[in-house]
Amino acid sequence: MENQEEVNVVPFSYAISLIHGKWKMHILFWLWKKEILRYGELKRALGNITHKMLSSQLKELEADNLLVRTEYPQVPPKVEYALSPKGLTLMPVLEVLCTWGKEHSAASNDR
Repeated sequence: MENQEEVNVVPFSYAISLIHGKWKMHILFWLWKKEILRYGELKRALGNITHKMLSSQLKELEADNLLVRTEYPQVPPKVEYALSPKGLTLMPVLEVLCTWGKEHSAASNDR
């Protein structure tokens, strides 16, 4: 029987808890690419996401300090979303995922 080191799953579990679900990575991706988006622009970019789902995902990302919500006091109200400094630190991970996807989607097309 091999001597196995203790595996600390806590950091992985924490990271996954912040980005789990169908839409959070998509939201972070669009904010990474466009820097600042208003609610309607984000909804259009995401396609078939519901208002309720987008709203809840944005609130969770804001609560986890991955994005910043800026509300301007005007009529009609104007709200913009951008990545927070903490959210920006996640972008190298997203970049690696994009590279992997590009390499492997091209490879699967060559078959």
